[in-house]
Amino acid sequence: MYEFKIQNMTCGHCASTVEKAIKTADPEASASIDLAGRTARVETKNDPAVVSAAIEKAGYPSSFRQI
Repeated sequence: MYEFKIQNMTCGHCASTVEKAIKTADPEASASIDLAGRTARVETKNDPAVVSAAIEKAGYPSSFRQI
């Protein structure tokens, strides 16, 4: 599991966009978005850099760490 810190995620629409980006990168991923904490916990079998790139392509700079 990975935790992504997501910049500029400030509303429900943003969170929805981030979740869609995660699902685009890995349709089988399980994601839990924390809008207040501006984080997403993601269970993925893909390289987390691919997920991060998809989030960034959607307009939200991100970084990640394994948890």
